[in-house]
Amino acid sequence: MLGGDRLALARLITQVENGTAAVPAIMRAVYGRGDAAYIVGITGPPGAGKSTVVDRLIAALRAESATVAIVAVDPSSPFTGGAVLGDRIRMQSHALDPGVFIRSMATRGSLGGLARATGEVIKLLAAFGFDWVLVETVGVGQTELDIMKLADTTVVVLVPESGDAIQTMKAGLMEAADAFVVNKADRPGAPALVAELRFNVHLQASSPAARRDVEWEIPVLTAEAQNAVGIAELLAAIRAHRAALEQSGAFQTRRRARRRAEFESLLVERFRARLEQVFETGDLGTTVDDVLDGRLDPYSAADHVLARAAGR
Repeated sequence: MLGGDRLALARLITQVENGTAAVPAIMRAVYGRGDAAYIVGITGPPGAGKSTVVDRLIAALRAESATVAIVAVDPSSPFTGGAVLGDRIRMQSHALDPGVFIRSMATRGSLGGLARATGEVIKLLAAFGFDWVLVETVGVGQTELDIMKLADTTVVVLVPESGDAIQTMKAGLMEAADAFVVNKADRPGAPALVAELRFNVHLQASSPAARRDVEWEIPVLTAEAQNAVGIAELLAAIRAHRAALEQSGAFQTRRRARRRAEFESLLVERFRARLEQVFETGDLGTTVDDVLDGRLDPYSAADHVLARAAGR
């Protein structure tokens, strides 16, 4: 894969998606590679035109000879567990472009708008050498905002039918967005939605609770992605946000925070797996039975288990 073999890349992604025993070795082998890749998240409600926006962004980036990888997260099939939509349906005009790599991933029950292995897949794509990694989430609800933990820039795509800006705020998208795009802007209601969003963006920017690691007022853009209208402006906004992050030092700060979150998550995951193994083997002696029978409170039992796990 590190030598440029796309088939090897696809096979490694499958290993990571399936959570095989080889995953730790794979991630060690690519560690520290691909830090130059810039990660853009595209999120928003179902039907907003996220796939079309991604398709047009690919075309704009390829016109500049940049290489692009796409992770398209789809709902899981209730029958196969795989992605409901697939690579061949999405972005067909780029499927044979050697500078583009498209991978559909199923959520497999994971909440947050992403698949469980999305972060690891992004690392593989970055290590392969892609300049840009675009991550399209499933249609988000009010808590499905994991993309902001992985992306350098998060673009929220809305349409007039998405509802008013108050619903957008309720969904937490004001905190997640680094740029808003009102797609299908030729439809009725678009100017009103743009005006509301701009007002709320300005209101949020003046709030003491606003994120202050970078001086950036979220742009509210309009687009008709189907006709490639507004895509150049969106790409310019993404680049402006990248420049603001790099100049302020927030780019490295956010990536450090991302590594810490990954480290903590991995620790919790491995500790949980170790505890489950201990429970299954019955190595805790009577501790579990004492809790279940009411002879020992769960707080004391938890302290005992943690001390034992730490070797004390």
